[in-house]
Parts: sequence; structure tokens; C-alpha cells
Amino acid sequence: MSPTHDRLTLSFETVGRQVLHTAHWRAETDTGKRPLLFFNGIGANLELALVLGEMLPDRDVLTFDVPGVGESPPPLLPYRPWQLARTARRLAERFGYYNLDVMGVSWGGVMAQQFAVQYRKRVKRLILAATTTGVTMIPGRMVSLSKMTDPRRYAEPDFMRSNFEALYGDEMQGGAQDHVSALKPPSTRGYLYQMLAFAGWSSLPFIRLLRMPTLVLAGARDTIVPLANAHILNFALPNARLHVIDDGGHLFLVTRAEDTMPVIQEFLNAPHEVALRDISRATAAT
Repeated sequence: MSPTHDRLTLSFETVGRQVLHTAHWRAETDTGKRPLLFFNGIGANLELALVLGEMLPDRDVLTFDVPGVGESPPPLLPYRPWQLARTARRLAERFGYYNLDVMGVSWGGVMAQQFAVQYRKRVKRLILAATTTGVTMIPGRMVSLSKMTDPRRYAEPDFMRSNFEALYGDEMQGGAQDHVSALKPPSTRGYLYQMLAFAGWSSLPFIRLLRMPTLVLAGARDTIVPLANAHILNFALPNARLHVIDDGGHLFLVTRAEDTMPVIQEFLNAPHEVALRDISRATAAT
């Protein structure tokens, strides 16, 4: 068994009335570093986040399947972002996490912003990858968005492989094959409720309250969340730095992990004063 699997525990946690399929990695050694809470993309099961556990061995990592996605049963009723953020907070507390770093990708990046404003005294650093300010986003290409709504992208691996670049703007490289193989179709209700959760939602009314050091990551070739959205986030957030993956599409965390993860590690591990100083320089340069 690999060290990653030695560190990983999968469990079903009941939070309120909702059962959540949860993945929890323990650090290889107790370094005292803050745990990382991760929010995944829309319809994405937690197996797609395994790269985080593999490449962040020096800290605890916690993620979960959103209700109706992966192994988490669907919710009985629709939910709003503040409700899911509260559920995530309760889950983190169950593992003893009160001060933590938060990361989200795509839909999960929107959720990460909600969590960070709702519990901003607990969130020390924020990472927003391939994401937007919500309904105020610059939309992606229609051909990519149309394929996003096609259920075959979850149920038929061959469909995903043949449409991977058109859908995400990424080439089938790096961990793309493993990503496709790990996909699990979400329930219809779970996927619908995820889309409905952010109807009318935007972070722009509160984004200036997110004063923690923030790393904004974007792929230059992202066809779902165009690069302009990262520039909006970088401009609106008080203490942000922007890092662009030049050849990355929407799934650069998977296809360009070797380029992306060192940037994430450097940001998370930098002393607070250094992180703020680097952010100041990066923002001025941008």
C-alpha cells in the first residue's frame, strides 16, 4: 500500500440530516501546518481530488462529495451556498479543524468564496482555481458549455476522451486518463441542486471582505471559465496574486499538476509576511 493510501481515510459522516462521503488525509508527520479544506467542481466526485492528497504530504487535507454527487446520497431539498458552507464547517469541526486554509476549483471555487466570507475569522489563506465571481462571470465558449450539460461526460469515458480538449481546453496529458477513469455520474437531483444553488449568487457584493492572502489560479486556455474571470477576481480581492498556467485549460490541476502544485505549496508554506509581500508585488505587476 502506498504512503498516500496509508494517510487516506474514506468515511461516511452524518452532518445534520445529510450523509457525506468524506476523504481525509493525515500529514505524513505532524508539522503543525494548517489543514486544507477542498471544494470540488460541479458534479465531480472526491476521487478526482486524489492529486491533492498525493502532492501535499505535509498537511492534512479534507474534502467530501457534495450531496447527490459521488457516494453522497442526494439531498431531500434544494440548498443555498450558505447552508452548504455551514455543513462544511461542521464537518471540519468534526475533524478538529477550526483554523484552516480553503481551496476550491470551478464551482468549488465559488463555494470556497462563500465559506471564506461566512467564516472569515477561521480561513487564513484562500486558493481559487479556474473559478469566477458567480453569475457576474464572463461566460465561456458555447461549444464547451453545451458539452458541460451533456450527461455522457460522466457516464461514457469514450465520450469524455474524444471531447476532452473541446470541453476543457486541455490536452489529454498528465493525469487526464486517471481523471476520466475516476468519473462517477452524479444523481440527476444532486447535479440540478448544485446548479440551482448559485442561481443569482455573486461574490462581488462581499468580495472586499476577503482580506486573507489569496492565490488565484487560471488556465490561459480555459474554455469554460475564460481567463478574464481570474483578472476580475485578482482586481477585486484586497490581497490577491494571480498565477496563470500558460498551456492550461479548465482542468490544469489534473493535466498540468507538475506546474501547478509547486505554486500551491509555495503559497501555503510561505510565512504570512512573505505571502503578503509577494501578493503585493504580483498584484502591482498584474
